[in-house]
Amino acid sequence: MTIEEFQKNFGITGKSKQIKDLVDITMQIAGSDISVLINGESGTGKEVFARAIHGFSGRSSKKLVGVNCGAIPEGLLESELFGHKKGSFTGALDDRKGYFEIADGGTLFLDEIAEMPLTTQVKLLRALETKEFMRIGSETVTKVDIRIVAASNKDLQREVEAKRFRSDLYFRLKAVTLTIPPLRERKEDINELANHFISSYCRENNIPVPVITIEVFDFLSEYGWPGNIRELKNVLETAVALNRDGVLTVDAFMPLLSNFKDSGEEARNLPIHLNKSPEALDREMIYRALIEIKKDLIELKGAFTPKSNKFESQNGNEDDFHITEVIPLEKVEKEAIIKALKYTKNNKRKAAGLLNISERTLYRKIEEYGID
Repeated sequence: MTIEEFQKNFGITGKSKQIKDLVDITMQIAGSDISVLINGESGTGKEVFARAIHGFSGRSSKKLVGVNCGAIPEGLLESELFGHKKGSFTGALDDRKGYFEIADGGTLFLDEIAEMPLTTQVKLLRALETKEFMRIGSETVTKVDIRIVAASNKDLQREVEAKRFRSDLYFRLKAVTLTIPPLRERKEDINELANHFISSYCRENNIPVPVITIEVFDFLSEYGWPGNIRELKNVLETAVALNRDGVLTVDAFMPLLSNFKDSGEEARNLPIHLNKSPEALDREMIYRALIEIKKDLIELKGAFTPKSNKFESQNGNEDDFHITEVIPLEKVEKEAIIKALKYTKNNKRKAAGLLNISERTLYRKIEEYGID
């Protein structure tokens, strides 16, 4: 099976080298029973790779059981994993199998493994090493044959150093480690993912696929996607659901990315200065970009009119100063945007790059200043 066929079979969308390399490794390790640790931010697709590992293994005819360790209360997690006997604790009204038994012969996917309490980690390690466990309240050992795939959006090495995660369990889990890069580090995959999600959504809901303008793909590529693929999917599906004219433009996405301005350095691809509002930062960046352009420097210099004024210092002495006419920052900002748009022949993406601001900010400023 080729990498492309594997991706198609298991729903792994992407053409970047990072994804191709990960798929290649996944295909190599899937056939064994070796433990796999999948690292990556939330929303990067860790579960997709876990399903691919199981689906391409000899255990594919058995169950893949997924457990979100962070979503189960600490007091219940042990019971959920290993099961319990009737009457073993308050509320245990019947015997119950745990996920270990349910996944027997198949694969157990432990998502958000870093959230597992230390006391449960001890019992998990023993179960992995001996392939046996006891239900809560039971005196009988149960043997199981399962493969473990774990995932975390935290750096487990740091969790070990901070004494929040057992080092022996960490090394037991990380026989092979797959690190899925965030979407902002593989932007060449965004267009393919966007087309895939939109087509899938339209097919499932039996609606026509809308026309997508080129500016939309440029716009989506500039956003940092802190929520990664999950956020991209939700935004695209919402935009399609709210669309009425069959054409998706940048304006359809702006209200859906309300955190575009405040999502941080990586989301905006711009430096962040503390204790300043986003509006102040936008103005500062536009002004800074303006004075860096030689042509604008010359024009600005000509626009200033030197005047002689008297300035009285606090000690009462008068000194001569040459100061310039004060021009409102909004006016400078508006002129800079107009010049950038003229210079780029109204190419907003290039104009935003010239001004060193995001395209979203440029669109907002154009509307704010009424620039035609």
